Amino acid sequence: MTAHKPAHPATSRPRPMGSDRNSTEEPAPHARRRGAPPEEGEFVRALTRRQVDDRMGELDALHARTATCAPREPAYEGPSGQDRGTAFQRRLAEHARRPGFELLVAEAVGSSGAKALTACAYGFPVHRAGSWWRDLDGYLPEDLLHLANGDGLFVVGGILVERRVRTQDQTRDWNLARRLQKRLLGGHTGAPAVTLVDGGDLESYRALLAWGWRPSPAGTWGTSRFAPRRLLVLR
Repeated sequence: MTAHKPAHPATSRPRPMGSDRNSTEEPAPHARRRGAPPEEGEFVRALTRRQVDDRMGELDALHARTATCAPREPAYEGPSGQDRGTAFQRRLAEHARRPGFELLVAEAVGSSGAKALTACAYGFPVHRAGSWWRDLDGYLPEDLLHLANGDGLFVVGGILVERRVRTQDQTRDWNLARRLQKRLLGGHTGAPAVTLVDGGDLESYRALLAWGWRPSPAGTWGTSRFAPRRLLVLR
């Protein structure tokens, strides 16, 4: 966005985020508009796999402050057990090696000019004839298995956002989680998206429903109340 330059001196105001002509990040055209939602002022951009590795510490810190409950991943617990951060980093590193893996981050620019990581979303395509994800076994109903055997599915491995994003203005298009998932899925319009949410994480489950996700026929509250996870679908 090109900043408006008044013809006469005016009171100095902060430079709008996204106004850097050399920036390759997504601009925030209304970030400074009166009453604009704060989420609009956050850049959303993709990271390469190398950048994911380089910023693993930041992503781990983001996970630590946004996760609503401990992940149920016994396969990642060593003889003495591993903390949640270690488990998250190992899962993310494994996901990042999958074909077609994509990760988006949202960043806000502070008063000092430094960028702070505020959210992320990541996922990868799966296909029965190609790279399958074993975690889906036992969760997919017949119609989704049929799609997996054909055009495939896109797995959203995680949407990490602050609690305010999960609980406030969930149905707004500018909600940061909605912006992230819309862009993440933008290149996969022909494939339904699926995600697994921990069975005890009611807050994330409700937030995902508010962001447009729906339970699969076999993943409703009543039929999978005691299952470790629930499958949600976004078409």
